[in-house]
Amino acid sequence: MEYLWTILFIFISLALCFAAAIISALIIEAFKRRFNREHVEAPAIFEDPNSLKRVPCPSIFDPAEKYMSLIVPAFNEEYRLHGALEETINYLQQRAAKDKSFSYEVIIIDDGSADGTKGIAFNFVRKYSVEKVRVILLGRNHGKGEAIRKGMLHSRGEILLMLDADGATKITDLEKLENQIHAVAKKETSRDSSIKISDIPITAFGSRAHLEEKALATRKWYRNFLMKGFHLVVLLIAGPGIRDTQCGFKMFTRSAARKLFINIRLKRWCFDVELFYLSKYFGIPMIEVSVNWSEIPGSKLSPRSILNMLWELALMSIGYKIGIWRIFN
Repeated sequence: MEYLWTILFIFISLALCFAAAIISALIIEAFKRRFNREHVEAPAIFEDPNSLKRVPCPSIFDPAEKYMSLIVPAFNEEYRLHGALEETINYLQQRAAKDKSFSYEVIIIDDGSADGTKGIAFNFVRKYSVEKVRVILLGRNHGKGEAIRKGMLHSRGEILLMLDADGATKITDLEKLENQIHAVAKKETSRDSSIKISDIPITAFGSRAHLEEKALATRKWYRNFLMKGFHLVVLLIAGPGIRDTQCGFKMFTRSAARKLFINIRLKRWCFDVELFYLSKYFGIPMIEVSVNWSEIPGSKLSPRSILNMLWELALMSIGYKIGIWRIFN
């Protein structure tokens, strides 16, 4: 009996030591990101492959020059990026031909790809000009959240859309998010006609929640278990409000993007949850909009990604709840 108690004591001691080590590591990492300086600062230029000239990047703090910016993060997307960009730009061109007031830019952020992603992206710049398609090179892989943050901070649109490089969401669905944003903004502009939509903070979250029942029936049990567990952790950390935080199709007014992306600290999978948390903090209206979505082969989600997501959620919880991370207005 004493032998069992000794083993139990050792096991509990080791568990407590492990927990203390994890918490200490989280606190240290949270303090490292306290002043939001741990982000990559790639050169603030776009390269024009036609003229070889360097085009200075605009800032999210500058006045908008385009109606819409589309931010596309890309990491080793050699086989999926071309088709998605063709579909996206064809839609944008057709819309611009019908509506002369519609102006746009597509910003591709190459997140340290080791394949031909950069070459494909620059081919689109050559074809459509650096005025409409721009590429930011991060040099090495930093994570999807960091890539999107960089694109957002150097965009020119009144409305900014983040979308995945695989084309999983139909590009025409951006009109659903756009219409909802305009409906919310209309209440403000009706009171003061001088207010622009870019000045009103609003976010629209594309959502696959309406597809959940079908997904549960077709996915393997362990993926459903992980999904449900993740949603529960998000609910505990960030609270209720959005059923699907992880859909890679989100739209922001320029004002909302400015508030959110100067504060975001998570660089990889859980930056979406941080966007949701910060939107609630600032009182930014959030609209959840159902979108058409299909699973495209080539997902980068892995067991290691799950561990990274849990780490980032814990880091965010400590950073904000304890007050280590300061939020800038």
